[in-house]
Amino acid sequence: MKGLIHGHACSSSPYSSSSSTFLRPPCLTSTSRNCKFPLQLPQAMCSSQRIYRCSGVHMEACHNSYLSKNHIVARFSWGSSEIQSLFSKQSLNKHLLPLGALVTSQTQLDVSNVPIVDEDKIGVLLLNLGGPETLDDVQPFLFNLFADPDIIRLPRLFRFLQKPLAQFISVLRAPKSKEGYASIGGGSPLRQITDAQAEELMKFLWEKNVPAKVYVGMRYWHPFTEEAIEQIKRDRITKLVVLPLYPQFSISTSGSSLRLLESIFREDEYLVNMQHTVIPSWYQREGYIKAMAKLIENELKKFGSPEEVMIFFSAHGVPLAYVEEAGDPYKAEMEECVDLIMEELEKRKITNGYTLAYQSRVGPVEWLKPYTDETIIELGQKGVKSLLAVPISFVSEHIETLEEIDVEYKELALKSGIEKWGRVPALGCEPTFISDLADAVIESLPYVGAMAVSNLEARQSLVPLGSVEELLAAYDSQRRELPPPVTMWEWGWTKSAETWNGRAAMLAVLVLLVLEVTTGEGFLHQWGILPLFR
Repeated sequence: MKGLIHGHACSSSPYSSSSSTFLRPPCLTSTSRNCKFPLQLPQAMCSSQRIYRCSGVHMEACHNSYLSKNHIVARFSWGSSEIQSLFSKQSLNKHLLPLGALVTSQTQLDVSNVPIVDEDKIGVLLLNLGGPETLDDVQPFLFNLFADPDIIRLPRLFRFLQKPLAQFISVLRAPKSKEGYASIGGGSPLRQITDAQAEELMKFLWEKNVPAKVYVGMRYWHPFTEEAIEQIKRDRITKLVVLPLYPQFSISTSGSSLRLLESIFREDEYLVNMQHTVIPSWYQREGYIKAMAKLIENELKKFGSPEEVMIFFSAHGVPLAYVEEAGDPYKAEMEECVDLIMEELEKRKITNGYTLAYQSRVGPVEWLKPYTDETIIELGQKGVKSLLAVPISFVSEHIETLEEIDVEYKELALKSGIEKWGRVPALGCEPTFISDLADAVIESLPYVGAMAVSNLEARQSLVPLGSVEELLAAYDSQRRELPPPVTMWEWGWTKSAETWNGRAAMLAVLVLLVLEVTTGEGFLHQWGILPLFR
């Protein structure tokens, strides 16, 4: 981006870390065709030299013979600034992880050594879905949800129908949704839980010597993301870490929230100049994995024969087209997340059978399979008698855990022959989980503001490639590399050139048609084609 970017931890080529904490900058070193400031290290200083890929940057690092043998000097160009930093070799080597490694706070920067500049005001923006707090909020909440083009994706020609369609669907679904919310107390507890998570995260950050303020921005209900941004501006925050509370990245969750931020940042002078970064997904972090494994272990102990219990991971579904056509990494990240949790359980001598399914599908289109309801029926038919449901994509209790899983799926399981049912609670404010989120924030701070860009550049899209769909189409599930942002023009047979060539051709055709109609002359008239339209 020239703003919000997906990225990775450092690694030595050809490997890369599976962490999503760090950013990929828009420009590499002198090997990049997009880099305006080639990397030039004073060779006299270096007794040894090595190239690292750090968050997508080719960083040239060398041992400085005038410094301690345990330190290296690194200089890299990013946007319009050149930065020279001093790292300890031990700290940098912690980043050199094989693909698929579990991301621990120890494998990242030493959080106790992160420099915090006194005059900087650090903020953390937690992004979440939001939910109606009263029954009267249900219909307008549903309207906001279905009016999002990342939830209902209409062809470009029919996008003018987005809001009328959202109004129709929200009115149609509101009565049934109200029944669900009434059954869990008359509203969603998501806001209260997210506020509590924000408060606990701030406490952990202050305990780790990072005096940050934490804000909550909801996508579809109060406090809206726009409201949180206004408070951030009033507090004069100078460094912002954006942290979606979705462990796995998806177009319909983190992607939608980042697209909204993109539009907000692009139009606001204060935000254009504010240093910021984003942690797009964090399902591989050790604290999250260990916290999930601990909750599962605790619930298994409540069964008479824990070893006979089937562990049933239920994730929120997305339309299949998001994955197969738009390149959404959600399915791959979800499957890897489940594998990491099961590996952690094996370390605890827990080797139960397990399965993964997807819930909450709506509409006639095909969603990710297997479906949760169909899988429950199949497990009952296969003779499974004990089932432990694990809401894997949720970190807070809300309608889809309290009503859909606890009521609908439990009832279906008992009807299908499953005799014993259990459900792992959402993480909420579990200390290991929140502490690790604090570490993720702290580890990202050295990368906040590393992209020093001009106002003109910052007003371009904050998402690489200019759209979430194109970004995700090139999003490598192994975290090897993300594509650079779209440049205004590239010569040669490139995607950028093809895009601009196509636009130029479409414009030329439009101009010719206008001339034909207004003048009554041209090749369409000569060929006898245009009069057919009179």
